[in-house]
Amino acid sequence: MGGGKALALGVAGVLVALAAGAWLVTREDTAAEPQRTRLTVAEALGGTGGTEGFARASGPRAFHFPEDHGPHPEFRTEWWYWTGHLETADGHAFGYQLTLFRNALAPREAPRDSEWGAREVYMGHFALSDIGAGRFHAFERFSRAAVGLAGAQSQPFQVWLEDWKAESSGPGVFPMKLSAESGGVALSLVLEEGKPPVLQGDRGLSQKTAGEGNASYYYSLTRMPTRGTVTVDGRTHEVTGDSWMDREWSTKSLGAEQVGWDWFAFQLSDGSEFMHYQLRLKDGSADPFSAGVDIPAQGESIHLSRDEVRIEVLDSWRSPRSGTPYPARWRLSVPSRQLVLEVTPAQADQELPVTVQYWEGAVRIQGTRAGQPITGRGYVELTGYGEASAPAPSPR
Repeated sequence: MGGGKALALGVAGVLVALAAGAWLVTREDTAAEPQRTRLTVAEALGGTGGTEGFARASGPRAFHFPEDHGPHPEFRTEWWYWTGHLETADGHAFGYQLTLFRNALAPREAPRDSEWGAREVYMGHFALSDIGAGRFHAFERFSRAAVGLAGAQSQPFQVWLEDWKAESSGPGVFPMKLSAESGGVALSLVLEEGKPPVLQGDRGLSQKTAGEGNASYYYSLTRMPTRGTVTVDGRTHEVTGDSWMDREWSTKSLGAEQVGWDWFAFQLSDGSEFMHYQLRLKDGSADPFSAGVDIPAQGESIHLSRDEVRIEVLDSWRSPRSGTPYPARWRLSVPSRQLVLEVTPAQADQELPVTVQYWEGAVRIQGTRAGQPITGRGYVELTGYGEASAPAPSPR
């Protein structure tokens, strides 16, 4: 949802609220201003944006590539989401996140007297986990889709929020180039496609709650060979690694009883990948619409229901910045796949102190598949914590 990005399921409410103020005239490009007004996930998910006039994800559809890498303006909300693990030749490790959100404030363009008028606004999050140095950097930015400040297009592929952008670097979409810079931290990466797209849910239809149209169209590129540079603390590092790309577009957000989510995405040493998102209800239990997928090194993906994945919280961490408690170590068990994974953050503090505060960070994995040792790297996203009394323990 992170990506596969689940955060964007509530971004419609965030951006509508921000558009009502003056924040979208110029960019926001800071790493956690403590004075900034915060929105809770519940407030974001209950946003003021209506759905009338927008397309709905009401049933499976045919996906077409490369066109579907580009925008879907008939839907209200859309996002492009990348995470990855990178290393220098001498083993200095980094994790990164770059997310670009598009949100439509109205289903159709209206006549406007000003070139600043826009029916769409964009939000971006850029974070770097400098694992080798034990530091975390996070930035947020907003802009309206006007006068070239932000936008998306299919041919040639490009999505941008000022100089944060993803774009094709050749005649096709791939290789894809990512670039972002804020506060002395910069990425310049080239991503190959790697494995073909994985359609999440029912042939790409990811149902988030009961009712027709309460869903997104969702696919992932789960292991994208990556090379480029990371700049931090005045030094530029040559890096290689793997990235994960999630793409979703939708109109209807989460249900009233859903207060947050835990999203797990792993690249494992046997060449497989694993993703699971747990939608959390107000009582702390896992929503029946929680789901995931196990992607073998070769062959068809295996979709997983909520009841096939057991999540045990083994530890917790309290943010010294916000005071928010988060789960901080997990054991995921999937008996039907003979898979047991223990997941540990690469560093504790990977909380993004942005408009909708959440924890998203690089993790390391050890476990077994069919009794054989397995390791891996991945990303975990945690939202809706700090709005309840404590992290939810095991949902089962």
